[in-house]
Amino acid sequence: MNSVGEDKNLEAISFEDALQELEAIVTSLERGDVSLDDAIAAFERGTTLKAHCQKRLEEARMKVEQIKLPTDGTSPVEVRNFSAEN
Repeated sequence: MNSVGEDKNLEAISFEDALQELEAIVTSLERGDVSLDDAIAAFERGTTLKAHCQKRLEEARMKVEQIKLPTDGTSPVEVRNFSAEN
């Protein structure tokens, strides 16, 4: 598990890595094997990781919606790059 206080650039963390770190934090907090200060820091990091995961999932959902599927079930006829401004 990454150090709870470690300040990572979230944009560089994959969804899978963020989720794994979040799961490790939850497990640690559930076991109660951290001090109060560490628990607070872990909770704050977990909140940040949760928001990051939600953002990545929303981006993926929007990318999927950009794929135009033909009604006959054949391959997509058009795929556009995702842009948050769309």
